[in-house]
Amino acid sequence: MGGWPLRSVEEARPRPGLSVPVVTVFGAGGELDEAGQRALVRFLAQDGYGADIVFAAGTTGEWDRVDNDVRQRVVQVCVEELAKCNAALDRSERPIEAWAGITAHDAADTLANLDFAIAHGADAAVLAPLSIEGVDDPVRFVARDVADLLDARRRRIPIYLYDNADIAIDPRVPHIRTRQVKAMSRHDFVRGIKVSASKKVLGNYTKAAAGFRERGEFGIYVGNAMLIFDLFRPRSGWIGALAEHWNRRRLRGGMPIGVVSGPANAMPREWARAWQVCRAGDADRMDAAREVAAAFGASCKTPAGKRSIACMKRALKHLGVIDSDAVAPGTPSLTPEHAEAFDVAFDAVRERARTVLGDLWVSRAPTETPT
Repeated sequence: MGGWPLRSVEEARPRPGLSVPVVTVFGAGGELDEAGQRALVRFLAQDGYGADIVFAAGTTGEWDRVDNDVRQRVVQVCVEELAKCNAALDRSERPIEAWAGITAHDAADTLANLDFAIAHGADAAVLAPLSIEGVDDPVRFVARDVADLLDARRRRIPIYLYDNADIAIDPRVPHIRTRQVKAMSRHDFVRGIKVSASKKVLGNYTKAAAGFRERGEFGIYVGNAMLIFDLFRPRSGWIGALAEHWNRRRLRGGMPIGVVSGPANAMPREWARAWQVCRAGDADRMDAAREVAAAFGASCKTPAGKRSIACMKRALKHLGVIDSDAVAPGTPSLTPEHAEAFDVAFDAVRERARTVLGDLWVSRAPTETPT
């Protein structure tokens, strides 16, 4: 961990597997709960059966609802705790990586966050250029501001782009344009993109990545996690073969190498298993994993609307991972009655996971016997 000491990062292969955009743990008073954040990182590691990447200060981390010093402290805590986890697991060859969300409301804080991530040993940084006020030309921002900062440092880290229409500043420009992705991909430090969008938009990015394969692997990560059950599903018969042909043609730049799952905060083993069986094209086990993932999604729907972040935190409190399920100001919370109903539903999801996935692939709470 700790970045790349060489000027070029072209040989830095994107980390495949499960990326968990970690929630930010707050105390009852709204302050960052550092002990709880560290406990969550340990939970996501799951003795090597959980996350491959822990992505701090992203959308699931409520990055746009906290101060910039909180974003930075979350990154630092996650990096420090993952270093301990990797040492305990003897993961020197294939460590769990710590990725820092560096996006802030303005360019100055975004660059400060990148500098902070480098200084504190993050393995990579994640940048959502369409979510920064005043950045009208994302290509120029990456080519000049980001590149200049990296050039000034003795250690460099890979940068991953983040495309999510839900957090784009200008609704008329919901996605990074294909030509812009191609242009940014020319920089050796831009190593991939996380795409929270439809299969069609995802395909545009894989095609953009294909033109720069000679510079090294460019990783595509699926941000709409449930899509992996469709993208990797094997087809049978001539109609299925035709559908698979068109699916791969749409993604002809290459299939995604990872999935970014918010619900994996509460179910890291279950989502690690989902990615594993999807990549293997194991249809029966894909169906089982999809059933569990869909059940958790359904449990997050309340009569007042969907409460994804609040339910993830409630699940973690219910498991004894964290002490408080507080959300940031502006994030929809659970009423007491909805929280109680969720507890019952979440227990049912875990029990179903135990039945269809097997005990090994049900996430271990801190009080449960390790594998």
